Amino acid sequence: MRATVIGSGPNGLAAAVALARSGYEVTVLEAAAIAGGGTSTAELTLPGFRHDIGSAVHPPAIASPFFRTAGIVDRVDWITPDISYAQALAPGRSAIAWRDLGRTAAGLGDDERAWRRMIGPLSKHIDGVVDFTGNNMLRVPRDPATAIRFALRMLPTGTRLGRAALRTPEAQALLTGVLAHANTPLPSLAGAAAGLMLAAHGHTRGGWGYPRGGAQAIADAMIADLEANGGRVETGVHVRDLSALDWGDPARGDLLMLDTTPRLALTLPDVPAGYARSLRRYAYGPAAAKVDFALDGPVPWADEALALAPTVHVGGSREETEASENAVAHGRLGATPYVLAVQPSVLDPTRAPGGKQTLWAYIHVPLGSPIDPTAFITERIEHFAPGFRDRVLASHAVAANAREAGNPAAIGGDILGGAFTLAQAFRRPTVGLAPWRTPMRGVYLAGASTPPGPGVTGMAGWHAARTALADRGMPSSLEHVFA
Repeated sequence: MRATVIGSGPNGLAAAVALARSGYEVTVLEAAAIAGGGTSTAELTLPGFRHDIGSAVHPPAIASPFFRTAGIVDRVDWITPDISYAQALAPGRSAIAWRDLGRTAAGLGDDERAWRRMIGPLSKHIDGVVDFTGNNMLRVPRDPATAIRFALRMLPTGTRLGRAALRTPEAQALLTGVLAHANTPLPSLAGAAAGLMLAAHGHTRGGWGYPRGGAQAIADAMIADLEANGGRVETGVHVRDLSALDWGDPARGDLLMLDTTPRLALTLPDVPAGYARSLRRYAYGPAAAKVDFALDGPVPWADEALALAPTVHVGGSREETEASENAVAHGRLGATPYVLAVQPSVLDPTRAPGGKQTLWAYIHVPLGSPIDPTAFITERIEHFAPGFRDRVLASHAVAANAREAGNPAAIGGDILGGAFTLAQAFRRPTVGLAPWRTPMRGVYLAGASTPPGPGVTGMAGWHAARTALADRGMPSSLEHVFA
């Protein structure tokens, strides 16, 4: 039996690994010149400077049930920072989320107890949080108590009812910087769900870890597992029309797994009209515009504490961060854009030549925006780190409207696989207990446009592979994962 996987992002590779381990002859087709999708790394600026093409820090990856069970976590050299993330409030002033919950809370003054109450129980029961957020939201959670804890925090955090839960500017900004990862209006329930999940990971054993040498290490570990089980990856193969692809005979049990935009499925010849309408209604945006910098030394943060934080949310106050995100949601760029910055080489010297550093940064922009983000990001970081411009040796920018050329799944520069709204948490891209299954025999959706959505966990691909195997009455070597 054959399985063809389109896309070699973490979900495509997860589906490929699961199917290869279950006896399928697996071929992964990747449009780019290197495999890995959102977990690939390349020298984008200067020789010796290694930059992550997609995501750079992976809070949910270490806790991923698929990565754990498949042994992927154990094959990657993880760096676990003492500081999970930080929020730059003003020049010389920041809020720090240490991996140590107590140390974080103690630094938030009057909000010490509030932070402990809000985040502590979620971090303590992180496996329950992962189960609840890492699956189809229509499924009954394995740990109902933790799911209830999560929901009780999400509801006020995602509405203006929760504005008084945190009273200090530091705690308010620290939380809002994490909520802004969702690239959705704030406050909102979708933003609260994403932010609370990420904040909970921040105080766990794995924290906001990232792979030594770059995100490519995750892809390489999965590709090695795939090849060990007889599978292979072909790069430079851009599949634009599935009707022309020889992927086998579904009557014999052959499979087609799509770690792509669901729109690619519409190129099949036998798509039912109702299903086609659902895929066309699925919404995308907003987007991200990214810059990678090669630096002649560390970022000269006015607050020296930020030099120790691999992840820095350059967002200012809660009000500034919310204004930035809400401007993007209304189709424009805010006056002071929220910058999500990662400086991996502060703990990983393999990422840049001696004494030099890399910086990965993006801003949120409207879907399909042509804006070159370099000036906006440089100016915003310069505000909090005077002299930053003078450290820049080279930079490499990708506007939102150009991102799709490098990654066909990133429609208009949307890196989340679809607009991150509460409605699309349940309709991703269709409503059902198994949205990975399509009406076309042998065809399954395996990308971030299916539950659990964005994030380097491999779970969407695993869910798709598990659904396909179950449809054929086949056991899986990983069947106990979220069974």
